[in-house]
Amino acid sequence: METLTQTERGFMAGAAREDITPPVGTLLYGYVPDSVSTSVHDGLEAVAAAFAQGDVKALLVTISVGDFGTALCDELRAKIGEETGLPAGRVVIAATHTHSAPNVSGIEGWGDIDRPYVDNILFPKVCIACRRALEELQPAELAIGTTESKVGINRRQQFPNGGIGLGQNPWGCFDPEMTVLVLRNRVNKKGILNLIHYSCHGTAAGNNREISRDWPGVMTDRLTAETGTLSAFFNGAVGDAGPRLTNGGTTGDIRHVEELGGVAAVDAVRAYRNAGVFKPGELRLFEGVTGVPRKPLPPEAVLREKLASYAEPEKLVNISRLEYAYYREALAEYEAGCPPYEHEFSWPQTLISLGDVIFVPFPFEMFSEIALRLRAYSPFRHTLTLSNAGGYNAYLPTEDQLVRGGYEVACFRYSSAHPLADNADQILIDRTLALMSKEE
Repeated sequence: METLTQTERGFMAGAAREDITPPVGTLLYGYVPDSVSTSVHDGLEAVAAAFAQGDVKALLVTISVGDFGTALCDELRAKIGEETGLPAGRVVIAATHTHSAPNVSGIEGWGDIDRPYVDNILFPKVCIACRRALEELQPAELAIGTTESKVGINRRQQFPNGGIGLGQNPWGCFDPEMTVLVLRNRVNKKGILNLIHYSCHGTAAGNNREISRDWPGVMTDRLTAETGTLSAFFNGAVGDAGPRLTNGGTTGDIRHVEELGGVAAVDAVRAYRNAGVFKPGELRLFEGVTGVPRKPLPPEAVLREKLASYAEPEKLVNISRLEYAYYREALAEYEAGCPPYEHEFSWPQTLISLGDVIFVPFPFEMFSEIALRLRAYSPFRHTLTLSNAGGYNAYLPTEDQLVRGGYEVACFRYSSAHPLADNADQILIDRTLALMSKEE
């Protein structure tokens, strides 16, 4: 029998899953740097989806962690590239943003990266998943189903005095669309992967002590069981989207994980059953460099006054520690003679299109409206943004939300000595749309 070349086979896809659960006793990402795990509620995982057409290949990987430090993510992509022969830029890595996993972020105020976990479990298992996914490449076709889901809700709760806190905001913007991309073998019709996309923080459990994928774990396990096909979750614009919990807050406990995960499972199965006609896939990559402007330093006197107001900075955690670090780093630039700074924050960007759907990774926790606007203007029928993909650089709010302040805005303002421009959202949308018109 004649063997077809990869080019003659057309679009191909493969997928593989690896368990990346750490041992009990590992510190969890949580909200403070000393959350010690005491049990495993549900194991963590890395799922790699491989795509190929002709000589072009790409990997789309989702990992059950909070968010990757950018340098660490670059290191992992380079390692995967070495082991698979793919350019690192064609390895897109996204974090699901569960807070019930080890710390691989390293952001100031949340503790250090768990390097033993990274070296002994995370990196080796992710590389195995990527190699296996490429080995499993097979002629593929796809169908797309969507549904409205109220698993998420805007989490920027506004209090009577006008203040903003983490909670539930019934008037706020959020993205209700859940999308399930169904990939199957084009010849024998056997399932390859169900890829679920939705936008919501993985904080249903909150600052708990159980290792967990949070609510997406319940959802993906259920869809896998219902369909007999591996299912994986890719998180969308999570910046201002929290879980719609029965306690009215944005965090709860492991029972809230099970509650909300059950709701999400019903929605995912419905979206799967809504999938339309299967069509041949078409792998297209859009590669380039994306960037947004940075702000200059504030006055030196302001920085010194702010730093003098801290009595015991070594005891600070979370957002307070991040703010202190911002003032300290900005002042350090003055003390170094204000060396020239990069007026733009830029990063290599790869968009992956499979036909009617395009995946758009961003190294931020994007606000929902950014994804909605991008979807409205995009030439693709299904434009799926990925938060915490390719690294982590805190939150990216819309310009209109800056005046209200709150946790996310503080992270945006204090994550660098030179924070991004206030209109970074519009600039990013403009440049992403421009990149979509430049196919490699």
